[in-house]
Amino acid sequence: MADPSPPILLRRGALPPGPQSAQGSNSAIVESPTGSRILLLGPARTAVSGVSTHINQLFGSPLATRFELTQFQVGSEGRMEGPVRTALRLITSPVTFAVCLIRLRPRIVHINTSFEPKGYWRDLAYLVLARLMRRRIVYQIHGGALPGEFFSGNATLTSLLRRVLSWPDAVVLLAASEVAAYGAFAPGARLIRIANAIQLYDADVSVTRYAGTRPLEVVYVGRLAVNKGILDIIEAVRILRDKDIEVRLTIAGSGAARQEIIQAVASGGLGDRVRVVGAVFGEAKQRLWQQSDVFAFPTYHHEGLPYALLEAMCGGAVPVAAPAGAIPDVMQDGVHGLFVPPRDPQALAAVLERLAGDRTFLHALAAAGRARIMSQYSVGRLAEEFRALYDSLA
Repeated sequence: MADPSPPILLRRGALPPGPQSAQGSNSAIVESPTGSRILLLGPARTAVSGVSTHINQLFGSPLATRFELTQFQVGSEGRMEGPVRTALRLITSPVTFAVCLIRLRPRIVHINTSFEPKGYWRDLAYLVLARLMRRRIVYQIHGGALPGEFFSGNATLTSLLRRVLSWPDAVVLLAASEVAAYGAFAPGARLIRIANAIQLYDADVSVTRYAGTRPLEVVYVGRLAVNKGILDIIEAVRILRDKDIEVRLTIAGSGAARQEIIQAVASGGLGDRVRVVGAVFGEAKQRLWQQSDVFAFPTYHHEGLPYALLEAMCGGAVPVAAPAGAIPDVMQDGVHGLFVPPRDPQALAAVLERLAGDRTFLHALAAAGRARIMSQYSVGRLAEEFRALYDSLA
């Protein structure tokens, strides 16, 4: 029988080769050679996902000098397996996890999940096992539906969810709006907001970068999914083309909607204004941000805190985004970027037209946005907040 593809255990510094890399930090945590073991649950660190990026950042931060970080790999992201191997993994994974808890005896189990049905039910098994084995539990939710909506119409499952949220020692959320919603739903849960962060890098946000009469450079970077609003961005470019307003769009990423996106570009006759490239990483991604004026993100997905938003603002690309998830925590409308309603290409086109015609305003937004990220969203801040949380569970 084929190998069931069991979860992979990775110790600190053991990042497999792949597109993702561990992130550094801009502040120091005092090293503790007798630090406690933390078991992080999440997808492969080589997978292209926000949760993988988060786990890489924790492994690459000063947390790895204070605590012994180990990963227990869950989920299908980053794996090459067929239906049989997937079924075997789902069956054997909880048993493997229980053996891992017995063998490694971690003080804290840090579960990274999202409120999507498949991820919730899968990770619930790990939560139950960790609780039965009396481990301290950090349950971090990376976006998805709000709890009151998750089992809408099913009173039994909604009651179960309320009880489940009281089991972890801490429930970590990304957005202030989530803290309010979870607090109202499960008053007994210990809720903590720890926002995502990025490795900071140098970027030019001088007046000269945004001045001139050249076309407005718009970019989308991320998963290619219709609910990210990508088709609406393409339609906005078509609207502006018909008004003789010069806008160029670059779409970078991979995903199931790639062919639909390419077809929309062709149908709109936008081949000279829109290019669809593959996924970009590292320095190539940083260059793309710095070659762009605007990051368009009119999403109607259940967002947490998109890394692309933080990276764009750090690189000087002004976000034009729907106010979903934690996005309003990061950017203030008219100060760091501009909000647009989702599913409204006309409104998006109007905002892009405004920025194309007012490069002074464009520059002011870019400079303020970069300053916001530099002061509030470094990996150093992320590491310090998780250090305090882990220490509180001693």
